[in-house]
Amino acid sequence: MSIVRRNNLVFPALMNEIFKPDWFGGSENYSGTFPPVNILENETGFELELSVPGRTKEDFNIQIDEQVLTISSETKNEEEVKEENYTRKEFSYSSFTRSFTLPETINEEGIKASYKNGILRFALPKKEESLPKPKRLIEIGQ
Repeated sequence: MSIVRRNNLVFPALMNEIFKPDWFGGSENYSGTFPPVNILENETGFELELSVPGRTKEDFNIQIDEQVLTISSETKNEEEVKEENYTRKEFSYSSFTRSFTLPETINEEGIKASYKNGILRFALPKKEESLPKPKRLIEIGQ
């Protein structure tokens, strides 16, 4: 005896379209290895944080090309254990690529990145002309 599950949705293709990972800006090739991201905007710029534990700063490749910030990483681990009557070899491979289109208000030359405690952080400063201007009083003339 086998259990067969049926998808009784009237519009399965539509449901798949709605719930696929790229509906909200992800990637259609999502494999569960995308690092989660937080993006915060303040008056002077943006802060971007990616949760990528278990890596070193050398594991990241970060590029900016035509206002697109691309972050990628690839890690490979191999371990081989030999004992009396058996050999065990384990390996793992992990990679991801995330791309973000930067607004024109970002000063690309001022972008800084740091990696600490599994969090990759970016400071994305706004261009000087994009910063909020202080209020000024205008006097009424004669």
